Amino acid sequence: MDGDIIDQYRFPSPHPGIEVFVVTYMSQGLKVKGFFAAPKGNGVYDGFLYLRGGIKNVGQVRVPRLIEFASRGFAVFAPLYRGNGGGEGNEDFAGDDRYDAFAGFELLRRHPLVHPGRVHLFGFSRGGAMALHAAMLAERVCSVAVWGGVTDVALTYWERPDLRRMMKRVIGGTPNKCPERYRHRTPLYHLERLKAPVLIIHGGRDENVSIEHAWRLERRLKQLGKPVTAWYFPTFTHYFPPPANRKTVQRLTQWMKQQPTV
Repeated sequence: MDGDIIDQYRFPSPHPGIEVFVVTYMSQGLKVKGFFAAPKGNGVYDGFLYLRGGIKNVGQVRVPRLIEFASRGFAVFAPLYRGNGGGEGNEDFAGDDRYDAFAGFELLRRHPLVHPGRVHLFGFSRGGAMALHAAMLAERVCSVAVWGGVTDVALTYWERPDLRRMMKRVIGGTPNKCPERYRHRTPLYHLERLKAPVLIIHGGRDENVSIEHAWRLERRLKQLGKPVTAWYFPTFTHYFPPPANRKTVQRLTQWMKQQPTV
């Protein structure tokens, strides 16, 4: 069943109050890998699904980043996506691998350390599209946060010449040749199904994922009458300076905790 944990083992944690595990879980019949991090003890916490950016070895999950969120009172799960870390299948850039995110949500929702009505989705970079897709597949998502997030996959193709070869290989062609495949991967076209409140965080000087992605998401959500909050930082790039990053993490986790239970 999607989200079932079939194996886990302890991973060395750099934080004395946080436990970390490498998890194998089920997604569409595939054994997929991920990291789970939570405060020690038997409390019940908000769930935090951390959806990474990049693809394969680019943008891999970093355990210190998960601990940053877990130390704020969350049980955090971060899928590595199919085909990574020894998992089965092949990653396909917001195609079927979106179900790895959905299954990660189900894992958290059913986890004994997690309140099932308080599971939040967080996507960074390419993970933004993954978070939005997962939120549209799942029921009872408490909130969605998209930081420097891809929301239009065709726009990424045109903006990032360095990614075109990979995208043509993974998706099967260009946006002109395969428009329906890019449309399928682009959450903007499917937001009618989204129920959870959305927080958008984006740097104005982001050259990895232009702020146009954030503007398009905010505009479409407002057109549909969906709850959306946007924090724009005109001088920041894709990666915020450490002090600003810490402050933004604090703000976004506070925002999540303020959202009503579903």
